[in-house]
Amino acid sequence: MDIKRLTIFDKEYPKILKEIYDPPRVLYYKGTIFPDEKCIAVVGTRKMTNQGRRETEKFTKGLVMAGFTIVSGLARGIDSVAHKTALAVGGRTIAVLGNGLDHIYPPENINLAKKIVNSGGVILSEYPCHAPPKPENFPKRNRIISGLSLAVLVVEARENSGSLITARCAVEQGREVFAVPPNDLINLGAQAVFNPEEITDILQEVV
Repeated sequence: MDIKRLTIFDKEYPKILKEIYDPPRVLYYKGTIFPDEKCIAVVGTRKMTNQGRRETEKFTKGLVMAGFTIVSGLARGIDSVAHKTALAVGGRTIAVLGNGLDHIYPPENINLAKKIVNSGGVILSEYPCHAPPKPENFPKRNRIISGLSLAVLVVEARENSGSLITARCAVEQGREVFAVPPNDLINLGAQAVFNPEEITDILQEVV
């Protein structure tokens, strides 16, 4: 299935991911892996509104045009829109799964995963082949999504959702956290943003 393995001791292992408290010792991946120095995670609810879709498309397009790689979790809703928009405008995108790469979850995103790989992107996981998509895997994988990224943009986060877990991971890892209003994360200290240029201006000092 052309699934490869990368250890934390390999030179191709993402440098930024090594900086977090508990980086995965092994990454399984399919596609093209190389040191992405300008990554932003775009995550959000699985049950998005039409406004959430539009905001995700707008921000993802703007970030890709500014040279950023889009990281997300291949989940339904905001994640899928982020990946699809990045591909539509010729960008690179990384999908982090919470199960083995021999089993794409959710199944309706099998073709999307193939497009990510075929476009020069990569799908990856810390879980080996045959590892099922257990519920407890996904909160753990969220630290990888934020760990690969300079910042996390959250669109339409629901209470106790995985995207809020990703945001908390980002804060613990010293990453920037942005939120599209209205968003409960703003009350917790995330920076409210209304257009992608606000994000790129802030991150200019980092990259």
